[in-house]
Amino acid sequence: MKQRIFVMLFLSVFAVSAAAWAEQFNNVPLVDANCAGKVQANPDAHTRACELQCQKSGLGILTADGKFLKFDAKGNSEAIHLLKQSTKADHLRVNVTGKVADGTLAVHSISMK
Repeated sequence: MKQRIFVMLFLSVFAVSAAAWAEQFNNVPLVDANCAGKVQANPDAHTRACELQCQKSGLGILTADGKFLKFDAKGNSEAIHLLKQSTKADHLRVNVTGKVADGTLAVHSISMK
């Protein structure tokens, strides 16, 4: 019984510390790597059709300070899925949680705004 309690406490501490390393980006523009530099001034005008057409370049977000963070493979796949489900033509914004390393965002979760 004591071992179970210890294991449960250990796992809960591990879960909290794993969540603590994640960064959150809320209501940020979703853009493709090919167009990120071109649409930086007005990312909300960037169209869903263009993002789907340029999806092979990789998707990511533009941060509040104008930096492009490209998604890892998992995040890219999930973002493409969200784009395909969306009916929005433009103003494509997401909430993303993940870890940033070397300009890449390892996505933990992503949802369309």
